[in-house]
Amino acid sequence: MTRKVITVLRTLALIVIVAALLHECAIAAPPSAAVSVPAASARYRIALEREVAANFGVAAPTARVAAQIHQESIWRPAAKSAYAIGLSQFTVPTAEWLPTVCPSVGPPDPWDADWSIRAIACYDAWIYKRVRAATECDRWAFVLSAYNGGIGWIPRDRALAVADGADPMLWWGHVEHYSTRAKHHMKENRSYPRRILWLLEPAYIRAGWPGAAVCT
Repeated sequence: MTRKVITVLRTLALIVIVAALLHECAIAAPPSAAVSVPAASARYRIALEREVAANFGVAAPTARVAAQIHQESIWRPAAKSAYAIGLSQFTVPTAEWLPTVCPSVGPPDPWDADWSIRAIACYDAWIYKRVRAATECDRWAFVLSAYNGGIGWIPRDRALAVADGADPMLWWGHVEHYSTRAKHHMKENRSYPRRILWLLEPAYIRAGWPGAAVCT
């Protein structure tokens, strides 16, 4: 083998190693996109702190739920999507059902910002009590996935994970990869907890909202 060939092979090997390292760094690195906390959020902060504390107690994840509202509507009470409305983007059927498990929220009114704040705090807590996971980070990923797509998907997705040898108690790298949802719903549902927990919650904590990042 000539010296020139050896040099080329070494160069190619170095390129492969560098590419692999860059890929690993990209996976491990937190999202770099800057997030601005909307000024409108200040109008609802006291109400959100009160409702999250009422539902979760002393270690209330206020910044986490604030990040969730940011993801849902960017703090716009009049926000409307294809299926959901209001600050916390409830569908009409879910809004009508919620008082049966969260009577304190009052009659359904997702257009009302105060109702939406009571509703998202109570609904998150209701889901949280019904899911278990290996870590709090994984548990909250399950909670947010259920809020976005319905809690009924959690046991189905876990069953698919188990059938393929994955751990049903881990969201990241395990259950998150399994579902029979339509592709566009799958993409939205899986990006939902990732964006809230890894990008938005840290931004709200940096802005001074109460709470501690659950995924680090």
